[in-house]
Amino acid sequence: MRRQIMALVVGLTTLVILAFAIPVALLIRSSVVQNAERAAVLQANNVALTIRTNNNQAAIESYLKALAQNKDRRTSVRTPDGTLLGTAPPGAAGPSNGPPAESPRDETENNRPPPGGEGGEQAQLRQIPGGQVAELALRLPDGMYFVQVYVSNAALHSGEVGRLMLVVGGSLALLVVSVLGAELLTRRIVRPLVQTAETAHLLTAGDVTARAPTNGPREVAEVGSSLNQLADRIDELVAEEREMRTPLTALRLESESLRDPAERERIATQASALERTLTAVIHAARRPQREGRLPSADATAVVRDRVAFWSALTDEQERACTLTLPHGPLIVRASAEDLAAAVDALIENVVAHTPEGTPFAVSLRSASPNPSISWDLTGSVGAGPTGSLGPDAGASLDPPADRSFGPGSAAAPARFNSVLSPEGAVGAPGPSVGAAAFSPRLSSLSGLTELTVSDAGPGLPDGAGIRGRSDRGSSGLGLSIARRCAQASGGWMDTGSSPTGGAQVTLYLGAP
Repeated sequence: MRRQIMALVVGLTTLVILAFAIPVALLIRSSVVQNAERAAVLQANNVALTIRTNNNQAAIESYLKALAQNKDRRTSVRTPDGTLLGTAPPGAAGPSNGPPAESPRDETENNRPPPGGEGGEQAQLRQIPGGQVAELALRLPDGMYFVQVYVSNAALHSGEVGRLMLVVGGSLALLVVSVLGAELLTRRIVRPLVQTAETAHLLTAGDVTARAPTNGPREVAEVGSSLNQLADRIDELVAEEREMRTPLTALRLESESLRDPAERERIATQASALERTLTAVIHAARRPQREGRLPSADATAVVRDRVAFWSALTDEQERACTLTLPHGPLIVRASAEDLAAAVDALIENVVAHTPEGTPFAVSLRSASPNPSISWDLTGSVGAGPTGSLGPDAGASLDPPADRSFGPGSAAAPARFNSVLSPEGAVGAPGPSVGAAAFSPRLSSLSGLTELTVSDAGPGLPDGAGIRGRSDRGSSGLGLSIARRCAQASGGWMDTGSSPTGGAQVTLYLGAP
């Protein structure tokens, strides 16, 4: 910002200087030449007046010797008998043929030199190689006298350089003053902004005691004041978080002192649900600090990791699982932490609300018209709901025996079979024993990513997904976490029944 302001000030000042300096320089040049020409004409007129007063040759020579005679200024008089007095112009220029040429300069009557010739005539300028000559023909009783005053081009422009240097010096001084003024202005503006940015970085790093300066221009001071108010609000939220967790800890301690095991278990369960709710709220409040304005994550890697995490428990409970993943990464507009929490909540609902041994399926795909393809337990290829094989899968079907893992296998410690995605890639292992796997629901919503978790359990009760409404003693927080993750990404959550009558939850996740 500082450089831009400096460049703007210097550029504008330079334009102003050029707009005035160029016309002034041209005016100086013209004025110097005009002054030199008028001086030559005046000198020729004075010589003519002297001759009219005393045309004695000795007097004329004495007068010419008193004048400056050099290579740039020469004055000569040619007498009626042809004698040349003084120094002739270069090339021995004689009288011009015909009447003297009119002066190329416009002169008012007040600025004209006094008349020196007969009838009030004045010397006239004539251009010759190397300069100009002021000529005047003077007719006297004894004959015609011809006066010439030569001025070279160097003499015409004498004194011009000094005046131009004065203009250049003044322009440079004005430019320096403008740069100094811009420097002072930018310091007054930029320095508080830099300090405010440093305060924002400190707040981002967790230093809630940092405060921004409130001096400088009014707009910058308002920014610093607003940032300080935000920092004060963060302090208040941190204090409120501590105040909220203190009674929660006391409630948990009180529940452990109850004698009735059922009552103790009920209170502990409610306290855990409350703690999870509080943690979720705090987690959501800190999301911008943790992720930035546009979070993103690879849904393929997150889902694969979370299913592998739950595989130990599902293997122990004899639950068959089918995992369908795409060939490459699917980037969604959600942080890896939030997406992992949503997947954990959905799988935890399956584990908590279905009998042991109930199979379930987890599917991740880009929402498109192509159906999902997966290997079943016997190694055959099963198509999605459309009953047709997607175009991307045809060239990638390998023998299923190469992708089968039994329980306890060294290649797959958990009880999973591999899954073929619509793109023809092998996904994470799926179940090798137990009930058949379930195909994910087909969607034609382009631009979204579809995450489906389905099971063969009793299905979802009425009001599922609304926190606080459940017929199984839960708080509904799990589906609420999943819904918030989908909505924060620009998508939504659908609940329904799986093909076997169990529960099916689908998250539609937006792209970053």
